[in-house]
Amino acid sequence: MKISEIAALLNAEVYTENHDDVTDIRSACSADLMSDVMAFAKENALLLTGLVNPQVIRTAEMMEMKAIIFVRGKKPQQAMIELAEEKKIALLSTEFPLFEASGRLYQNGIRGHGF
Repeated sequence: MKISEIAALLNAEVYTENHDDVTDIRSACSADLMSDVMAFAKENALLLTGLVNPQVIRTAEMMEMKAIIFVRGKKPQQAMIELAEEKKIALLSTEFPLFEASGRLYQNGIRGHGF
């Protein structure tokens, strides 16, 4: 699923322009603990989180993730948007809670670690 399709599915606002909308995203990680993300994330995945700080972007970069979706209507600060643009990581925000956003993605073919 492309990032633009994910954004439409989650009624998400997209904050970045300099990101990859060609790669087919097939897996996701839902977490607020970045140590969990580092333990379970896969390459070319996306991260769903309620944590909004620059460390989230640094973790996504290390794990070669393509997108971060902030849940519960949380929005990134301008410095985070600029860092994500530099790293070519898409930043999105949805009003859905973490559980519902994850479920919607799962229903549409996005799987977690090991699947």
